[in-house]
Amino acid sequence: MILRNTIAGQVLLLLLYARHTFFSSAKTVASEQLSMALPEPRAYLPDAQNLDFVYHDHEELTRFLRATSARYPNLTALYSIGKSIQGRDLWVMVVSSSPYEHMVGKPDVKYVGNIHGNEPVGREMLLHLIQYFVSSYNTDQYVKWLLDNTRIHILPTMNPDGYAVSKEGTCDGGQGRYNARGFDLNRNFPDYFKQNNKRGQPETDAVKDWISKIQFVLSGSLHGGALVASYPYDNTPNSMFQTYSAAPSLTPDDDVFKHLSLVYARNHAKMSRGVACKSATPAFENGITNGAAWYPLTGGMQDYNYVWYGCMEITLEISCCKFPPAYELKKYWEDNQLSLIKFLAEAHRGVQGFVFDPAGMPIERASIKIKGRDVGFQTTKYGEFWRILLPGYYKAEVFAEGYAPREVEFVIVEQHPTLLNVTLQASKRVEGVGAGGPSYYRPMQAPQHYRPGGPPPYAAAASTENGIFSTISNGLNSLYSNIFG
Repeated sequence: MILRNTIAGQVLLLLLYARHTFFSSAKTVASEQLSMALPEPRAYLPDAQNLDFVYHDHEELTRFLRATSARYPNLTALYSIGKSIQGRDLWVMVVSSSPYEHMVGKPDVKYVGNIHGNEPVGREMLLHLIQYFVSSYNTDQYVKWLLDNTRIHILPTMNPDGYAVSKEGTCDGGQGRYNARGFDLNRNFPDYFKQNNKRGQPETDAVKDWISKIQFVLSGSLHGGALVASYPYDNTPNSMFQTYSAAPSLTPDDDVFKHLSLVYARNHAKMSRGVACKSATPAFENGITNGAAWYPLTGGMQDYNYVWYGCMEITLEISCCKFPPAYELKKYWEDNQLSLIKFLAEAHRGVQGFVFDPAGMPIERASIKIKGRDVGFQTTKYGEFWRILLPGYYKAEVFAEGYAPREVEFVIVEQHPTLLNVTLQASKRVEGVGAGGPSYYRPMQAPQHYRPGGPPPYAAAASTENGIFSTISNGLNSLYSNIFG
């Protein structure tokens, strides 16, 4: 009563009443908004700061990528490398401090997800990786260094048509694995060991054209159905019943591939433990395996990247269940986030530099081979090259048409990449035959370090296999891959 009879008391009562009215109204509005949101299982906002841990269909994926590109124009660029059978764009998002143009002297790297449509965990992880990169650039010094010194290309889904017919919660089986024409895209590339007669598909043709135009140094392909980092070779020159010939097929860069695989596995929350997904499936020591030692396959993407273009690609199997429930995605992100970032940084290990002519102009498509490692690589139009190598002493053989070949020695240390610039001299002048004959420069033919048109000599016998035994072997391969990845 005293409060009511004083001015101060009346003012206080008015304030208390206003406070009560405001919070009551706020609670009512919040309650109404909550009830309105309940029928919708999620409120998807494509330009929201935080990306939902749900599976995004192709339209949602497209909206997210476009919105992110519009929101972060200084860090991202969006482009399509082609379309699927059913006309869905194969979107690639570049994340870098120089997204619209190649940064001279800085490597291009890539991730490819969802090559098998029913293995979409990698698809979602790559969307979250994009979101993490753009939102952490100004606060995470490691991310800033990575984006300032690397151009990262991310293809979240290579098989959007297969994803469209896949079913969430399906851990095994082949529904959605293939593209709309029924082709396994990870068996659709040219092969080093065996003739691959499968008709090329628009999705694989788009990827082949993509990597022929950009000199990628490092790459990861994300899959599901196992928990392991698998490295080349995926195939073997052995012919009969190759599914059961569990012998390694090692590249000249086996030490590097093992290292790259271990970088991913050891930064992963579980992979390096080498625990089998099921009692009937194999366990992998340290969470890595040679592809052919696991089970050989013909026409795989990682072998093609390596042999044809010198790109060090490994296959990352990141989920025991191929299409796990969406509520598990957050845990998969927590398990893979550090691995996805640390793996890309390995592009800055080894040797890098330029090949010039005597006038200091860059030489495009100079062929380079590390002595003792038969798979070579080439320079970009700016004369740049990169090669991931572990610490040690090396010799590089450098060739270019019209120039004298050169051999250079260099040392790799652990702390930082070795910078190596090479100048090639023009070939010797050769006079024409007879008096008054023409003079010309004899071009020096670079040795063929890339995959030739046909199979290698030691695999010639393997490439001729056909008939019932080949059919049986291919059938066993398909069955095995549907079960294990």
